[in-house]
Amino acid sequence: MKKTILTAFAALLVAIPAVEAQKVNKEALLAKIEKSDADIANEKKSVKAATWINRGKAFYEVAAEPTKNLFVNMEATMLKLTVGDPKSTAQETLNGVEYTAWVYPWFTAYIKDNKVATWKQTRWVIKDAPEKAIEAYNKAYELDPKSAGKVKEGLKQISDFCSQVGNAGLDAGDYVGAANAYATAYEAQSNPAYGEADPALLYYAGYLLTVDGSNNPQSFVRGGKYLQEAIEKNYADEEGNIYYYLFHCYYGQREADKENIMKAKQALLTGIEKFPKNERILDGLMQLYTSEEGVGDPADLVALIDKAIADNPTNVDLWFGRGRIFYALKDYDKSIESFEKVVELKPDLFEGNYYLGVFYTIKGDELNKEMNEKQYSSQAAYDADLKTVNEVYMAALPWFEKAHEIKPEDMDTLEFLKSLCFRLRDEPGVMDKYNTYNALYKQAKGIE
Repeated sequence: MKKTILTAFAALLVAIPAVEAQKVNKEALLAKIEKSDADIANEKKSVKAATWINRGKAFYEVAAEPTKNLFVNMEATMLKLTVGDPKSTAQETLNGVEYTAWVYPWFTAYIKDNKVATWKQTRWVIKDAPEKAIEAYNKAYELDPKSAGKVKEGLKQISDFCSQVGNAGLDAGDYVGAANAYATAYEAQSNPAYGEADPALLYYAGYLLTVDGSNNPQSFVRGGKYLQEAIEKNYADEEGNIYYYLFHCYYGQREADKENIMKAKQALLTGIEKFPKNERILDGLMQLYTSEEGVGDPADLVALIDKAIADNPTNVDLWFGRGRIFYALKDYDKSIESFEKVVELKPDLFEGNYYLGVFYTIKGDELNKEMNEKQYSSQAAYDADLKTVNEVYMAALPWFEKAHEIKPEDMDTLEFLKSLCFRLRDEPGVMDKYNTYNALYKQAKGIE
């Protein structure tokens, strides 16, 4: 019996006529806007809250109509039943993920595992319709605060719609579009009739613009504005990463105004005070203190980073940062100590091995400089110091060799190996190494 029912149901599905391709009645939507334009131009109607509420509804409908039938995880078969067959399909990669793109007149839906994963709207009836709707609802409340209930209802629709647009844009890799949508969603909630606006929307907008800033520096300006406003509204994510993103927004503007470097510093200091365990904020401080002159004494960070390491002793980034700090302080022994921990935790990390070799080399150079400035009273004393210096240089060799093994194409590593081996050529077996690395260096440089 069950089999018979299922068979009949399958036949019914087959019998459903094909749905026409997606249609949006643009003319009818624009006609509503034209009527609203006439109403607000009318002296008597323009002073009524209802006129503006109707205008808000009209603009919301204009905004929502093209994608009103879409939702994430919608079955692909349901999409076809709802809006018809796509005009075309193609394989497309977004954020490193491959989708089947279904192209419709007003949007492209991205299908993964036979479900709608996200979409991009490609046509608009009126592109700034959400903003126009917000303006209308704000005007209605201004004219009659008693309209608060209907105004709030309308603004919630706009906010929810814009949040959905933001989510879709985020999944599709359109970070600027998503940020704009989240910011508009926040704007919709900012009317007193709505109640308290959610500053998380500003955080999402600011974060996405921070990400985009690496390609478009202007995004740092807007991103910083949204993040700062979110903080002023007492928002903070659980880990305090908002301060790390704010740092990047200010630091990304340092070429436009050097004062932004100090603003970046203050964002990090405020963040670490409130979230002392946030390792990203600490890393930002290490980057700032070790790369920018006049920011502050890197020694001030030692206690902070050692405390962080005590809480998380296997964090490679913290040990890496500790090494950088002590390098800035010219304490090469502690730099070496830190990077030895880095390679202990992550033996095949090129940077860990390379910089450990670099710090041993720098220590050797410092000792060699001291030797050259000394006045020796005996050959034995000179030979003893030379032996000490060469031992330090020898200690650098295995780390550069490991770095070369991991990344044989790196020319800096090869140059260090060639130079060190030439200096240490009288040490047993080192001359053979010099010949090997010198040949590789010449080959890479195209030298005969």
